[in-house]
Amino acid sequence: MTQEDWMRIAIEEAKAAAATDEVPVGAALVRGGEIVARAHNRCEELADPTQHAEMLVLQEGRRQLGTLDGCTLYVTLEPCAMCAGAMIHLRLPELVYGAFDARCGCCGSTVDLTDHWFYHSVKTWGGVLEQECAVLLKDFFAGKRCKPNGDRV
Repeated sequence: MTQEDWMRIAIEEAKAAAATDEVPVGAALVRGGEIVARAHNRCEELADPTQHAEMLVLQEGRRQLGTLDGCTLYVTLEPCAMCAGAMIHLRLPELVYGAFDARCGCCGSTVDLTDHWFYHSVKTWGGVLEQECAVLLKDFFAGKRCKPNGDRV
């Protein structure tokens, strides 16, 4: 499978998040051509702002595998500082993300914590299926800014 194929699985998760009124971010952790874990944001559902899709799949991957050697994380939005920090501490080898996050992205946009800042670096690729990933977020937040009759707030 290609990076785009794996990203489409993360996009499915992002759509599942949007369906439950969560910010539509999805992730998939892959090793050896197989999905280890997949998840979407659950911050609202669990009333916990740390329940990002990335954190959920990283935690599940660690539980299942013990180590994330050989894993690649696919996520629809550039990870924040919390998620980038977790990737570094878990020694994740590779990250592939879709949409760039100019406000909070910490894997290349605002800063790049994954590249030689700490004892471990994460190989990172951004912009995979960027438009598809960005549209999910744009549509979600546009809906939040409109009144039920469609007028802007």
